[in-house]
Amino acid sequence: MKRILLCLLLVPCLALAAEGGYRLDTSPHDVRDIVSLQSGARTYVNYCMGCHSAGYMRYNRLQDLGLTEQQIRDNLILTGAKVGDLMTIGMSPKDAREWFGAPPPDLTVIARSRASHAGSGADWLYSYLRGFYRDATRPSGWNNTVFPNVGMPHALYALQGEQVLKTEVVSMPRGSKGEVEKHEVQKLVLAKPGAMKPAEYDRLVADLVNYLAYMAEPAKQFRTQLGIYVLLFLSLLFVLAYALKKEYWKDVH
Repeated sequence: MKRILLCLLLVPCLALAAEGGYRLDTSPHDVRDIVSLQSGARTYVNYCMGCHSAGYMRYNRLQDLGLTEQQIRDNLILTGAKVGDLMTIGMSPKDAREWFGAPPPDLTVIARSRASHAGSGADWLYSYLRGFYRDATRPSGWNNTVFPNVGMPHALYALQGEQVLKTEVVSMPRGSKGEVEKHEVQKLVLAKPGAMKPAEYDRLVADLVNYLAYMAEPAKQFRTQLGIYVLLFLSLLFVLAYALKKEYWKDVH
């Protein structure tokens, strides 16, 4: 019995080790921020949709973000698609497999599929999109701290610039006798600036992640609000039911 309990306690640790043991940054996204969602949708269409479809999302759903059909047609549809069409791409899975070795994943629910005990799917995406660095050993010339040996190149490098992964030795205190222990720490360093400053790029990534999180569950905010209203109604109903019960049974007691 003790061995079984020990195995259950070790499961989260083993899972973390299997994922590489990386530490995710907290995504500052907010699906209630309409301006951020609109910006993220624009970034997705311009930089991601060349390879990644959103095959379970329709363009007209973007009207929930305060956009009109004409705005969607003029700014977010770059092909001959109609406003009511799904957000698919022209590249076929067969061609993608031939060109890249595997079809790029659909991003409709990527924010949900990447959620884990290590962090939310939005945290994973936010860390991933900021974690690319130059690696001459990789076929694409890029690697990633969150997704080691990733096959995807850095599509946003012109905006972020080029990072390199450097190893530094840091001294950390150990014990209460003033002893010092040295550790190797890897950190990303911006070697070649891009078109955006680091803070601007982080904001762009946050907006993009915000849109991906929204796209994974477009009705989440409505469901949350509806749930609050239902709980308030049930609370009021409980008070009325309890008062009715007391009135009905007052002569019995």
